[in-house]
Amino acid sequence: MRRLLAVLLLVVAGCSGPVLANPPAQRPVQAPAAEPTIPVAADPVPVVLPRDDAPHERLTEWWYYTGHLRDEAGGRWGFEYVVFRAERGGFPVSWASHLALTDETGGGFTYAQRSEIGPQVDRAGGADGAFDFAITGFDPTRPETTERDPWRMSGSGGTDRLQASVEAAETQGDPSGVAVDLELRGSAPAALHDRDGWIDFGPAGGSYYYSRTRMEATGSLAVDGRSLEVEGLAWFDHQWGDFIAVGGGGWDWFAINLDDGTDLTLSLVRDRDGSYPLVYGTLVSPDGRVRHLPADAFSVEVTDRWTSPDTGFDYPAGWHVEVPAEDLTVDLAPTVADQELDTRATTGVVYWEGSQRVRASRGGRPLGGEAYVELTGYATRAR
Repeated sequence: MRRLLAVLLLVVAGCSGPVLANPPAQRPVQAPAAEPTIPVAADPVPVVLPRDDAPHERLTEWWYYTGHLRDEAGGRWGFEYVVFRAERGGFPVSWASHLALTDETGGGFTYAQRSEIGPQVDRAGGADGAFDFAITGFDPTRPETTERDPWRMSGSGGTDRLQASVEAAETQGDPSGVAVDLELRGSAPAALHDRDGWIDFGPAGGSYYYSRTRMEATGSLAVDGRSLEVEGLAWFDHQWGDFIAVGGGGWDWFAINLDDGTDLTLSLVRDRDGSYPLVYGTLVSPDGRVRHLPADAFSVEVTDRWTSPDTGFDYPAGWHVEVPAEDLTVDLAPTVADQELDTRATTGVVYWEGSQRVRASRGGRPLGGEAYVELTGYATRAR
């Protein structure tokens, strides 16, 4: 899975600390209850939607959006918006959120991050199948953070709303001040990964994972004081479980929307020795059929590299993908080279996640598209 290796052990040092910095620990052993309780079903259980859109009482969970937007002036934008949830025994639930915006036309990239501890973030009120988060990132050492507008993420059943406003002082990169307000609507059923939405890692635990790979997006962006009406396409991932680290080398994750309606996601998880203990993909056909791709069903070749001028870390920066059974090839290149996020303040990691230029072909016929790539684990190896 694309984010299996990381990140979610609570650091009880204040909400401005890296709340997701370390590998998760096992659930603590609970004392026997005084009264009989309803037994918890052993994993796996069927994924049921929209019920499972809502938060789960699990060690690790995230709601993850990436997407591509077009404004009325012809500008193109990529975005990432994520909420992480970490549950660690008797500690309060901890949260982290990242927001990133790529100016594909002008070559800019900016991001911001927040973290918070406590149940007040979840505003869904127990509604079946709904999530509703509001993260202010309140820091008791900085009283002015109580006055910030919360970042909001809410939805159920594939009808979602994303809202976030970030002042210049809170962002890193260019442009300096941004805001997003998007309504998302999925037109097809969610894709359950590895056939049934359950990934078994053996001794390392397991994870539930599904995606809504093609959600229509409409709304607005505010960039350096300019208000832009936008529309486009978004990709939503939801993953949760009681899993611990599965290797320690990081992963490469690809989310590709092709113009013929095909959606493709690939996950390549590395161990510390550079081997790949987990490689798989999911292909969604234009008619909505979902197909699991084992490791031998596709290939990914790195075609270029990039070194961060800020951190010195070296990343892949171009890929050639082949899916022989589909007679499909896809070439990817970043729209902006520098889409690196230093989130050590909230998740304890540095990673690269960015929008891509897509050149594809099926049966020799050219095919366009859009894509996002996430790269983790490379921040441990500087060139």
